[in-house]
This record gives sequence, structure tokens and C-alpha cells, in this order.
Amino acid sequence: MSGWRGAALVAVVALAGGVITGATFGVNDGLVLAGLLATCGALILALSHLLARRRARVGSLSRQFGLAIALVVGLALASVAAVAGLMFVSTHDAVVLMLMLSSAGVLAVYSASLLAREVMWDIGVVRDGVAAVGQGARDVRLETRAADEVAELAEAGNRMIEQLAESEAERDAAEAARRNLLAAVSHDLRTPLASLRVLVEALTGDEDALDEDTRRRYLGQLALHVDSLGALIDDLFELSRLEAGEVDWTTHELRLGELLEETVEAMGARLDAEGVAAEVHADPELPPVRANPEKLQRVLFNLIDNATHHTSAGGRVGISAEATGPWVEVEVADSGEGIGDADRERVFDPFYRGGRESSRTRRGAGLGLTICRAIVEAHGGRIWVVEAAHGGHLRFSLPRA
Repeated sequence: MSGWRGAALVAVVALAGGVITGATFGVNDGLVLAGLLATCGALILALSHLLARRRARVGSLSRQFGLAIALVVGLALASVAAVAGLMFVSTHDAVVLMLMLSSAGVLAVYSASLLAREVMWDIGVVRDGVAAVGQGARDVRLETRAADEVAELAEAGNRMIEQLAESEAERDAAEAARRNLLAAVSHDLRTPLASLRVLVEALTGDEDALDEDTRRRYLGQLALHVDSLGALIDDLFELSRLEAGEVDWTTHELRLGELLEETVEAMGARLDAEGVAAEVHADPELPPVRANPEKLQRVLFNLIDNATHHTSAGGRVGISAEATGPWVEVEVADSGEGIGDADRERVFDPFYRGGRESSRTRRGAGLGLTICRAIVEAHGGRIWVVEAAHGGHLRFSLPRA
């Protein structure tokens, strides 16, 4: 395509020069000049394309620019000599014109070398920066001296470096999370498995070594550990499906007030056993949300159970719901010790137990709040910790139906 453009440009220049010369000095002179311009133009065009194809052999940009200018000036000098020979201009005028062209050519080569030097400096910045990134550096910033195409290349390189650093940070965080998850799962599996091994050895050992009451007690402990392992595996399976986006629930329009009352009533025995009172506050005119009732109730069960565990006997748990713009927000608050600043950012992490339970003495696997977050986000909402002077406050939002 560029070859056709060049040929068209040479033809236009030759025709224009021939027409102007023919109108001024006669048709014969016009035809001679048009032929001369076409011949010189064709030579310049052919040599320029040859130079472009062989530029790898020429070397630096300075040499490429200089050679291109020398090519044009050289052919221009030859053209002036031809014109002088054909008596278009006098010998004196031809010599003056050739000297002027030579001087202009020398200055053009010098100017091109200066320009090429600046361009090469910017290219060197990009080259060295990319090389540093290839060696592992991520604090590199590519700064050029001009706002041209090389600067655009440098800016694209800066964006690439930022994205690469972010990707590596995410990868490192994911790797750390994977290691923590494996360590937590290993711990939560090892403890009950060790107990199961001891219980099985005792139950399958000497039958006369255990009385009937002890045997029944060991069987009850065995069933408890099996249930604990089953719950852990179920939670891990559900969490993996949620995080993989494998959600195939059916959703309905729900009145949250009714669901909150049903959930608290279903947890009555647990609340009574802990000596904790629960109160529900929801506007009767609360707009409905579109959600899966079982999954949403799972969230409420986990949040209320968590609040109950952190509330001493005689305390209370409050469950409230309100409309906020396009959202309906539900808050579960307790009168317990609250959530510390160090725990606030991590309470939804898998297997994390902060505060006094960081030693992992608490029942359960520590996946309840993680599953809550996954379920809420799958419904298009979000869940967070509300800063409060007293007690722990967890709130989640769901879009209106």
C-alpha cells in the first residue's frame, strides 16, 4: 500500500512541476522537467524502499535518518546538475543552488542526528526498564522526554508493570491464603482424627477393659467427632462451590421481617440454653428482596449463632432490618465484647478466629462467616463489620426485589 502511495506522490509532483514549467517557459521545457522529476522521484522511491527493507543492516536510527537525507540530497544535486546541463538555469545559478542544497543536507543530517539521539535516549529508557522488569524489578517507572509515540509506548509499559505487580501481589496473597487454608484444614482434621483413633483403639481392644457406661460414652464421643468431620467437609464443599460460582438456587420475593422472626423462633432452644435474649426490629412496610430463603436463613443462623457465642448469659442479641436506598440492610448486634480492630478486616477469612479464640479452642471450623459472605455476595449484596462502641455488629445488604 505504501508503494502505491509513493508512486502516486511522484506522479503528482512530476505533473505539477511539468505544468507550471510548461506554462512559464514552454511545453518542451515542461515535458523535460516532468520527465526529470518522475525519474528522480522513482529513484528516490526505489532506494527509500530498499533502505526500509535493509534498515537492520544500516544500524542505529541516526545512521538511518542520515542515509535517508543523504539519499534525497544526493539525487537533488544530480537533478540540479541535469537541469543545468539542459540549460534550464545558468551554470552560476546551478553551482549556487548545489552549494545551498549541500549545506541544507549537512544541516539536515546534523538535525536528524540530534533528533535520533533524543529518540534513542527515550528508547533506551524503555529498553532498560523492560530489562529490569524481566529481572524481577517491579518499582520501575518509564519516564521519557517527549510526548510522542515512544512516550505512549512507555506509558503502556508502565501500565503493564503495574498490572504485573498487582497480579503478583494477588498471586502471593492467594498462595498465602492457600497455605493458611491447608494448615487450618490439616489442624481441624488432625485433632478429631487423633481422638477417633484413640476411641476406636479403646473400643476394639480388650472388651473387659471397658464397662458398659464407658463404652456408651466413648461411642457418643465417636459419633460427635464423626459429625464434626462431616460438618467440616460439608462446609468446605459448599464454600468451594460458592467461590467457584456454582450457584443454581431458586429465588423468591421474601419479606425479611417474617424470615427474621422464623429464624429467631427456630433458634429459641439455643438462645435459652445460653441465657441470651433475642429481639427483632423490622418495619412492617419493609420492601421485599429476591433471595433463596434457605440460603438466606443459613446466613441468619450463622450470624445469630456467632453473636450468641460472644454474648454472656443475661445479654441480648438484636436483629434489625431497614431499607436504605435500593438496598435492604440487616444487622445482627450483640452485647458481647465486640470485634477488635485487628480482627475487623479478617473475620470473614476462612478458618480465622480472632481475639481470645486465636488458639483455635472454639467449636466449629471457623467457616461460618466465610460462607455468609459467599452467600450474600452470590445474591448481589455485601457483608461487613459495623464500628460500634459496644458489642459486635455485623451487617449485610441485599438489593430490593
